[in-house]
Amino acid sequence: MGRVEGKVAFITGAARGQGRSHALRLAQEGADIIAVDLCDHIPNVQYPSATEADLAETVRQVEALDRRIIASKVDVRDRAAMKKAIDDGVAQLGHLDIVVANAGICVIAAWDETTEDIFDQTIATNVKGVWNTVSLTAPHLVAAGGGSMVLTSSAAGIKGLPFLSAYVTAKHGVVGIMRSYATELAEYNIRVNTLHPTGVDTPMGDMPDNPFGPLLEKHPSLGGMLANLLPIQITQPVDQSNAVLFLASDEARYITSTELTVDAGNTRY
Repeated sequence: MGRVEGKVAFITGAARGQGRSHALRLAQEGADIIAVDLCDHIPNVQYPSATEADLAETVRQVEALDRRIIASKVDVRDRAAMKKAIDDGVAQLGHLDIVVANAGICVIAAWDETTEDIFDQTIATNVKGVWNTVSLTAPHLVAAGGGSMVLTSSAAGIKGLPFLSAYVTAKHGVVGIMRSYATELAEYNIRVNTLHPTGVDTPMGDMPDNPFGPLLEKHPSLGGMLANLLPIQITQPVDQSNAVLFLASDEARYITSTELTVDAGNTRY
């Protein structure tokens, strides 16, 4: 029997990268999936965006595991569209037990090159999008008698990584959402935790042309903040998915309001 057998998980940003990995890892352990992704480009983002074909591939891979999946093209910033996707998915799959607020964007820029558009887009996706996810799924978890929410923050949600001022602000905000909802939802047996990765081998985590390079040449004293304590440069999506699975499972039934780092020691510098 799988570690999340019979459960239903809602995952944002599920078309590829960490989101797809989370969907597959939970499906491997018995969960059915409700998946959403923007599948479109956001201005200023420095890496290629996921596509509808990517989301279709997530569907194919989950179904190959003999699990059910309901997938739709949805912008996490669009509250009405999110509510419809969540409610429709729950209506088809019967209930909701696990929420993974994974969708997010990252723009690398020095503080004096971070425009209002960059800041607004990052906050809208990475903070409002997480708030939409948590607040709209919470009633379904209450109805189910409890559940687990995992909100993807970052090492940048614990320390001030350089050249990421909008991202750092947003990922600290995700921790605030986690702490407030963990407090208020505890009486319903709903656990809320954050996941804090270091770099992950995804299009976001391995951007083309390495935008950090020229910035670190100008500000070499900041380079050490990006280094991991363990002798690796980047983690794999499944490393993060294993943590999501743990937090979603009954193995973590008494873990809530916690920042779980899967960061190779990055935040210990």
